[in-house]
Amino acid sequence: MDPLIAWALIGGSFLVAIVVGLTGMGGGALMTPMMMLFFNVPPLAAVSSDLVASAVMKPVGGVVHLRRGTVNLRLVGWLCAGSVPAAFCGVFLARAFAVTDAVKYALGVALLLAVAGMAIKAWLGSRGGPGGTATPHEISVRPIPTLLVGMVGGVVVGVSSVGSGSLIIVALLVLYPALKANQLVGTDLVQAVPLVVSAALGHLLFGDFRMDLTVSLLIGSIPGVYLGARISSRAPGGLIRAVLAIVLLASALKLLGANDALTVGALAAAALVTVIGWRLRVRAAARASSGSTDLEPAR
Repeated sequence: MDPLIAWALIGGSFLVAIVVGLTGMGGGALMTPMMMLFFNVPPLAAVSSDLVASAVMKPVGGVVHLRRGTVNLRLVGWLCAGSVPAAFCGVFLARAFAVTDAVKYALGVALLLAVAGMAIKAWLGSRGGPGGTATPHEISVRPIPTLLVGMVGGVVVGVSSVGSGSLIIVALLVLYPALKANQLVGTDLVQAVPLVVSAALGHLLFGDFRMDLTVSLLIGSIPGVYLGARISSRAPGGLIRAVLAIVLLASALKLLGANDALTVGALAAAALVTVIGWRLRVRAAARASSGSTDLEPAR
C-alpha cells in the first residue's frame, strides 16, 4: 500500500473510531464506505478487513463502559445468543448469493426511518419530560425480542459489516426506552464484541481479508475508540442522542449511495437544526425553572 494512502486511512479510521466510541455505532456503516469510496477497496475486502479490525477495536471501548458500570450484561447475553451464530451464517450468505448491496440499501432506508423516529422521540421528550432514567440493573429484559434482534443484526453484520452498532442500537432504543444514552452505547459496544469476532472469523476463512488494510485501520481506530468511549461515559445523554442521530443520517446516506456534496449538505443542515433545537430547549428549561422559583413561598 502507498504510504500516503496508508496515512490517510489511519487518519480516517481515527475519526470514525471516535464516533464509534462516542455513540456505539457507525463503524461498519462509515468505515466500509470510506474504504470503498475514497480508497477504491473492493467491497468484500473492505467488509473483511473492517470486521477483523472491529474485532480488535470494539473491546477497547467496551472495557471503558464496563468500568463505568454503563453495561447491562443480561441484555448482552441474550443479544449474543442470537447474533454470534447468525453472524457466522451471514458470511456464507454473502459468498453464496452476493446480497451485500441489497442489504446495504435496505439498511439505509431503515436508518433514515430511525432518524425520523429519534427526532420525533426527542420532540415528544421535550414536551413531556426526559426519559431514560433507569440504571442498567433496573431494566426488565425481554428475552425473545432481544434474541430476535441479535439474530437479525448478526446476519446483517456477517453480510455487510454494517449493523453491529447502527441496527442493533436502534432496536435497543425501541425495546428499552428507559435505558440512558450512555447505557445504550455501553451495552451495544460490549454485545458487539463477540458478534464482530464471529463475523470476522467467518471472513478470515471465507472472505477477502487484507493485512495491510487491517493494520492501518487498527493504528487509527484503537486510540480513536478509546477517546470516544471516555467522552461517551461522561457526556450528557442529550448530546449523545444528537450525535447518534447525525451519525445515523450519515450512515444512511452513504449506504444509499449519496454523493459527497449531498451528504455534507444534509449533515450541515442536521447539525444546524440540532443546535437550534438544543438552544430552544435550554431556554424553555430556563423559563420553566424561573417560573417554578417565582412560585415558591418566601421563607
